[in-house]
Amino acid sequence: MKFTAFERAKQGTGASRRLRITGRTPAIVYGGTDPVQLIELDHNALWHDLKKEAFHATVLEMTIDGKSSNVLVRDVQPHPYKPLILHVDFQRVDANTKLSMKVPLHYSGQETSPAVKTENCLVNVVVTDLIVSCLPADLPEFIAVDLSGLKKGHSLHLNDITLPTGVTVQTRGKVNPVLVSVVALAEEVPDPAAAAAPAGKGGKAGAKPAAKPAAKK
Repeated sequence: MKFTAFERAKQGTGASRRLRITGRTPAIVYGGTDPVQLIELDHNALWHDLKKEAFHATVLEMTIDGKSSNVLVRDVQPHPYKPLILHVDFQRVDANTKLSMKVPLHYSGQETSPAVKTENCLVNVVVTDLIVSCLPADLPEFIAVDLSGLKKGHSLHLNDITLPTGVTVQTRGKVNPVLVSVVALAEEVPDPAAAAAPAGKGGKAGAKPAAKPAAKK
């Protein structure tokens, strides 16, 4: 995915405030052997790019003055309540250096799984993304996970899925974390007391008999 940035000459709170008034967003690029670079972005273009999943989870091609370089989005600072992006941090990418990146999981097939279709279970997604380690060329935009084989009494763990070539997952101490759990839905059990109650007047079970009229004197 590509985007265009522009050189930024001034820094500081005042300069950034004036920049935002003109419809630009201040940003920086860091990493590698080059010094931190001050840049600015068109806010409207940035706003729409941030709505795309690929902008957050893939290596981006940034163009400045006709020169291209590969970067990752590392931090986005939104305004507390306005639809405004205050600042963005990008990190340079070295093709020969492994990187760590959060990658979303795309689940599919749960509706056709035996657990949902015939076994009256609910599929509960526990993990929506994974932190992966890989070379930039191997970084996936997302990891597809097929849930069509889920069955009652079985959960899906990390070791149950196939990772893209060259990709490993950072589990942060968890050996084989659960990604998706299968929960059996409670079935309605008839009330034995209500079923055994004798039918009253009108054929309704459990109905009280009509009161006898008072005797005339």
